[in-house]
Amino acid sequence: MLAALIPTRVHAVMDYTVGVLLIAAPWIFGFADESSAAKWLSIIVGVGIILQSAATNYEGGFLGHAVSMRMHLTMDALIGIFLAVSPWLFGFANEGTNAWLPFLAIGLGEIGTAAATNPMPGDRSRRAREASTA
Repeated sequence: MLAALIPTRVHAVMDYTVGVLLIAAPWIFGFADESSAAKWLSIIVGVGIILQSAATNYEGGFLGHAVSMRMHLTMDALIGIFLAVSPWLFGFANEGTNAWLPFLAIGLGEIGTAAATNPMPGDRSRRAREASTA
């Protein structure tokens, strides 16, 4: 397992960035017309990442904090695996590099980011340190 190099505050920014990137990916990478599977998977997963982030108990969450950071990171890893295999799972791997490479690259990035993120939100770890010294 990788050391926890990415603080949750940075991870939150990355989550929203990747969510927006996935929603826009069909037009950015030019596969909006090639495959409805690729297009809709990208949009749906992007919206899902944003919703999960909004509901996570970390600095980026603003919809109630229902998802723990550990569960969030587990879901990120599963989403990464899903994205990485989806071109072959849903049959759009033969539609050109522009259709499958974004899924593979973002999926692998999600897996790596999940492994490298500190599962303890920054504000909580700071409060825990302060409480232990008081």
